[in-house]
Amino acid sequence: MELRLLSSDDVSRALPMLEAIEAVKVAYAQLSRGRVDLPLRSRIDVAEYQGTALFMPAYIGSSGDLAVKIVSVFPHNVAQGFPTIAAMVIVLDAKTGRPVAILEGASLTAIRTGAASGAATDVLARPEAKVAAIFGSGAQARTQVEAVCSVRTIEHVRIFSLDPRAAQEMAANLAGRDPIPADVTVATSPAEAIAGADVICTATTSKTPVFDGAGLKLGTHVNAIGSYTPTMQEVDAKTITRALVVVDSKEAVLAEAGDLLVPIGRGEITADIVHAELGEILNGDRLGRTSPEQITYFKSVGLAVQDAVAAGRALDRAKALGLGQTISL
Repeated sequence: MELRLLSSDDVSRALPMLEAIEAVKVAYAQLSRGRVDLPLRSRIDVAEYQGTALFMPAYIGSSGDLAVKIVSVFPHNVAQGFPTIAAMVIVLDAKTGRPVAILEGASLTAIRTGAASGAATDVLARPEAKVAAIFGSGAQARTQVEAVCSVRTIEHVRIFSLDPRAAQEMAANLAGRDPIPADVTVATSPAEAIAGADVICTATTSKTPVFDGAGLKLGTHVNAIGSYTPTMQEVDAKTITRALVVVDSKEAVLAEAGDLLVPIGRGEITADIVHAELGEILNGDRLGRTSPEQITYFKSVGLAVQDAVAAGRALDRAKALGLGQTISL
């Protein structure tokens, strides 16, 4: 039995952002049709290091994608010179259950997470969106920029981070890299970042809101992808109450997303504020944006179906391009 191993570079070459966005749309559509097997992810908290390990299996019957991702999030790794996120994705043959590939998972996670925001932006943001604001300066934030710029003609990107040096480095690395515009700047405050922004992406590990929702202009679209536990909250209740709320999975978000669970716990909103899953809009079962003035908000906690479909696409392309290494088991 042969097992293909794909490195971070292999995954990046095998999974272009636009292809990842289309793959994630398929995954969301199939999820909302009830055509996937998606258990809620299991988690282990490593309290002494403030880390979390997540175990995420999924099967998409229509495409035959069967995979499990193991991902760890250890925020203090940065001080030790290690990435915050480490992961691997194991792909199984849906016909036999045999493992056929192991993909470096941090790069896949970054791409498919960016692709989720790309899909939501394509469906919900105003077609004429020109200005994007990004909160965060890690790997997830970078793919948010690429994804948004892949589906809208963005002319100016603003980055805000609690690590200004990392933000400056990110801006310098991304500016002018197709499809990202040359005009990429670092904002000195959250208010400066969101002023006049058409699309906002939050990709942080914050436990408190990163901007004041009262400052959002009408018509803004917000992608919130960093809050994945009940105690993390990147986006405030003001934003939620002003917006059309769309999620990746109602079940997952109402179990894990502090952006919604914190204000629900305070009595500021109720669970029925969730308008639709993105897949329901893609399938034509629910409406998305209905006016240029409407604020839209997409909440993703990250789903294993994204990893499964993205890994399947990456593996197919890697085989065609001769990428990776094979080992015999």
